[in-house]
Amino acid sequence: MTAVGMEGRVPEIDLSNPEVLRDPWGHYGTARERSPLARLLIPGLGAMWALLRHGEARSVLSDPRFELNAGGFARRPAVAEEYLPYLRTMQELEGREHHRLRALVAPAFTARRARAFRPGIARIVDRLLDALPDHVEDGRVDLRRHFTRALPMAVICELVGIPEPDRPRWEEYGAIIAAGDGAGLAEAVPGIVRGAKAAVAARRAEPADDLISDLLRAQSEDGERLDDVELVTLIWNVVLAGQTPTHLIANAVAALFDHPEQLAALRADEALLPGAVEELIRWCGPQLLAIPRQAREDVEIDGTLISKGDRVTAALAAVNRDPAVFVDPHRLDLRRPPGPAGHLGFLHGPHFCLGAAIARVQTQVALGALLRRFPRLAPAGEPQRVPDPGSWRLAALPVTL
Repeated sequence: MTAVGMEGRVPEIDLSNPEVLRDPWGHYGTARERSPLARLLIPGLGAMWALLRHGEARSVLSDPRFELNAGGFARRPAVAEEYLPYLRTMQELEGREHHRLRALVAPAFTARRARAFRPGIARIVDRLLDALPDHVEDGRVDLRRHFTRALPMAVICELVGIPEPDRPRWEEYGAIIAAGDGAGLAEAVPGIVRGAKAAVAARRAEPADDLISDLLRAQSEDGERLDDVELVTLIWNVVLAGQTPTHLIANAVAALFDHPEQLAALRADEALLPGAVEELIRWCGPQLLAIPRQAREDVEIDGTLISKGDRVTAALAAVNRDPAVFVDPHRLDLRRPPGPAGHLGFLHGPHFCLGAAIARVQTQVALGALLRRFPRLAPAGEPQRVPDPGSWRLAALPVTL
């Protein structure tokens, strides 16, 4: 089967095709020109619908007729029964239950809180950059391994309140998540739950200015709003879900290497950073496909029937380069003016990425500091990509300093 075929008026995209993995934007873009919908053929998971245009994707992401549940791309890890209650995360909750839990966590992730935390992020970035030359071998260093992988975990542990001695273990868990290692995650679940329980116990004994302490205060004021299982689940889920910048920063550096004129512009004017980060999320954000929703009833989209029970995803690789929304969408432009409808790299609606503000600030601080500290930063060979139909990420990014 070709990468993009046709069944009736709806294109089919075979996600086992190496060409789709190599150039998802091109294949999704070809399909988008034909239809707002495609059928994705996914090895081991069957078929699902993909929304290819910005308007339809934005609408479905906030439509209560499409719900998140446990049947996404990844299967729930096989763990002992005692740990099952801790695997029901906000990611698969909807309606009032989702709103209740999100409202408890959201104050720690506002844009204002992210800005206030910026000096702390800068200190972590500087510490990692100080150590970067120590990892040089044969004139090269893997920026992903020694910088972009370590940064998000250090930041989220500080924000959440994970005790310092426990952070190396959480870095190991973060590496499992970043690698998409399902078997490794199943083995790690007992340690993850124990680690979250230990962090809660530490903050019960010694409160601080962090998320765990905030949640404990909320629990003591109104215990019916948050039980202990929910508290522990929230902690581990927030920590491990906060790893998006690992791939975003690495992708951004690789994209800038591929566009030297844009890299030069950013080096010359750091005031471009906030807009540049938005454009880089649009251009090379790590998520190619949103977590699938399931239709709760029959729904028609552009004349195509989505039957009750069908799974639907937003193809962000297509949506974020939709020419109906973005002028000259196949050009990376760090000076691109913000439009009335922005990228959907952090999704939309009730499940809009909770950590979007902190991810934006981390990426701004990391790119700015990296380019200042190493003005001759350059690629040292081709980056190593992970062949994954759901995400665009690097296994290694070798550079010279």
